[in-house]
Amino acid sequence: MGQKVNPIGLRLGINQTWRSKWYVDPREYADTLHEDLKIRRLLKKIPESKNAEISDVELIRHPQRVTLVIHTSRPGVLIGTKGATIEKIGSILQKEIDKKIQIKIKEIKKPEVDAQIIALNVARQLKSRASFRRTLKMSVGNAMRHGAQGVKILIAGRLGGAEMSRSESQMAGRVPLHTLRANIDYGFAEAETTFGVIGVKVWVFKGEVLKKETKEDAGEVVRKKRERSGSRS
Repeated sequence: MGQKVNPIGLRLGINQTWRSKWYVDPREYADTLHEDLKIRRLLKKIPESKNAEISDVELIRHPQRVTLVIHTSRPGVLIGTKGATIEKIGSILQKEIDKKIQIKIKEIKKPEVDAQIIALNVARQLKSRASFRRTLKMSVGNAMRHGAQGVKILIAGRLGGAEMSRSESQMAGRVPLHTLRANIDYGFAEAETTFGVIGVKVWVFKGEVLKKETKEDAGEVVRKKRERSGSRS
């Protein structure tokens, strides 16, 4: 069962957080969700963001605007000269969804251990007809050298232009998919080759999170004060 479940969705509220942060009336939920999907789809299609290596997009909705936090390993490509590219992307998205959009860029310091960027790099190499075994071996080795505790890459499709589709995987270290406290990063990409689409899935194990740092709410603080005063008396 473990391989059928998205590792990030399985760990929501444990050591992962939601990619979209908003709350709406139940009657508006479906429309808002589809608007989120549309924004993500458009961001992938825009030519200016093609080579920016976007790993993740966080959507935060405010009453008057939508804030996009784009995680990328190449912020310079996305920002452009004097911020021209980012302004163009913002205006395209604003026109499509008819809402004010604010874009923030967050740089990924270690792209070698980011699952989505690994998946995009593997897909790009497969598209340029590189040897799939060599590509997998290099990607896994590179991630392990840069501090990942375990990596698994699975590709499926007409590998090497073969007549029948099949799947091939490469793994190093350990990737405990059933352990909920394990910090597993997951990425997916597709390589659109001349002989068909090849799917790429990547799992990166970054260690175990034993205690989640959470901000205490007001109720929690009051309860702790009461417990302390009760123990003194």
